[in-house]
Amino acid sequence: MDGRDGLFAILASRDARHRHQQELLAANAGKALLCLTVIMPGVEKRNALSLTVADASLEALRAAFPGVDIEERDLPTGFEAYLLVPMSPLEAKRLAVRIEDSHPLGRLFDLDVVTPQGPLSRRDIGEAPRRCLLCDREARLCMRSHAHTHDELLARIREMVEAWNKMVQFD
Repeated sequence: MDGRDGLFAILASRDARHRHQQELLAANAGKALLCLTVIMPGVEKRNALSLTVADASLEALRAAFPGVDIEERDLPTGFEAYLLVPMSPLEAKRLAVRIEDSHPLGRLFDLDVVTPQGPLSRRDIGEAPRRCLLCDREARLCMRSHAHTHDELLARIREMVEAWNKMVQFD
């Protein structure tokens, strides 16, 4: 996927993901909905790096939520997974942030806890916003200002994934 077609596909995928989230929420009152996507800059969201991150995130989610079914979607526009967990959305968000902050690849996991009103933020549970992969600013500020190049971000992600791969080889 590239250029304009890739952008349209990503936007359509976001719309479809939102619809699916709303369907899951409507059919599963009393459960919190976690939605996993992989943080990958640019229009190519499905590649060897993102699939390694997806596998690591699924392993972390299975450990954190044993016995909970995970709906996986390996799409051309990126990997997605959905979990319905028997806890409050705030409890689920606390656990999701703990996973993101403690796993070696957690910075590349986007674990949203979705409510009918939209996703919860880190601020909703008293946590600071995520930091940039390359500097100490808030990630959203760097994203909006395009402070770093696509190549710089991909190089950092590649470095993180290579370090992870070395770590799991020795386990």
